[in-house]
Amino acid sequence: MSLISVLRTGVSGMNAQSNRISTVAENVQNSSTTGYKRNSAEFSSLLLDNNTDNAYNSGAVETTIRRAISERGSINSTTSKTDLAIQGNGFFIVQDENKASLLTRAGNFVVDGQTGNLVNSGGFTLMGFDVLNGEASPTVNGTDGMVPVNMAGLSMRATPSTTGTIAGNLSADTADLTGTLSPTNFSKKTSIVTFDKLGNSVTLDVYLGKVPASTVAPVVPENTWSASVYAPDGTALTSPALTLAFDANGKIPSTAAAGARASFTIPGGEAFTLDMSGATQLAGSYDIKGSANGKAPSSVTGTEFSADGTVYATYADGTRLAAFKVPLADVKSPDNLDPRAGNVFRTNIESGDIQIGFSGSGSFGTLKSSALEASNVDVSSELTTMIESQTVYTANSKVFMTGNELLETLMNLKR
Repeated sequence: MSLISVLRTGVSGMNAQSNRISTVAENVQNSSTTGYKRNSAEFSSLLLDNNTDNAYNSGAVETTIRRAISERGSINSTTSKTDLAIQGNGFFIVQDENKASLLTRAGNFVVDGQTGNLVNSGGFTLMGFDVLNGEASPTVNGTDGMVPVNMAGLSMRATPSTTGTIAGNLSADTADLTGTLSPTNFSKKTSIVTFDKLGNSVTLDVYLGKVPASTVAPVVPENTWSASVYAPDGTALTSPALTLAFDANGKIPSTAAAGARASFTIPGGEAFTLDMSGATQLAGSYDIKGSANGKAPSSVTGTEFSADGTVYATYADGTRLAAFKVPLADVKSPDNLDPRAGNVFRTNIESGDIQIGFSGSGSFGTLKSSALEASNVDVSSELTTMIESQTVYTANSKVFMTGNELLETLMNLKR
């Protein structure tokens, strides 16, 4: 037996326990770090090949550091809507200052004051797909097409009007109109507020007249009204006028509904369709109501995340706009990912290539807003490991000391 190998084995054992204590120290100090994945030191024996039955040379201990990345932490609720947690498989895709894509489970995102990007506590930017102009089309094994999730460019938004309706009752007791329907000659008048492309309100005036019945060409049946729409400057937007032809029940039948609809362009706005086919002509009072879509300019007041990863900008007028969609990423062997500073991971050959998908699809987990994934460290287990490592380290030091004493005894034989 080589006494030198005893010394080396003792040192190897102490080094192994030093590595183990280092993982315990890192785990304990990060036990409150959002999305942190614990480390562990695993040992394997390294035997020498030149051993015989008469002489045995002790080997060493090899240390392998493992990270329990696939082991999930508990999900805790928070009060911030931009805090995100993944229930199940998957990682957030983030970007560092060098534009490199990385993976993380740390979803404590906040708006960066300088860039407007959503960044987590490690300073990494959340990546997603811009869906303002259509659905996201991800590359299943890459991050092409992703952009930083940034709501700063959505500070104001105006929604131009495109559709409107006017309905209600046109009193059957109204006298027939004499002459041609115009802004100076009408039976009833109503108005409807619309919005142009800049969000300015545009009030459209609708003039209504009950048309006398006629058997002479052009034949006008009984119970017919005409309607003309005018812009604020007095320009007629409907030419010819709409024809509201009511049946014996005082309703516009489906066969005549097309004549009660008009399409025109709002001044400074979009193409607009006005539908008056829901009007009635019954006995009683005149009661007309109208509505149109579109909104005046409104500022962004917050951000909301849906379970499928869609990021909505919420506006002061109560509306929401789908602006981004946050994908999730996964690999075949998450525990083999390379850890990097800032609680992020990088893919490698052992982990497998990145795969992209969306929350709730396939094997991917679901996204939860106002929640964070806690560290998967069990402090009590770490303290137990620390005590065990301390005991084994002491035992290895005793082996080293004993080997040293035996070597001194051997050296003293020469004297």
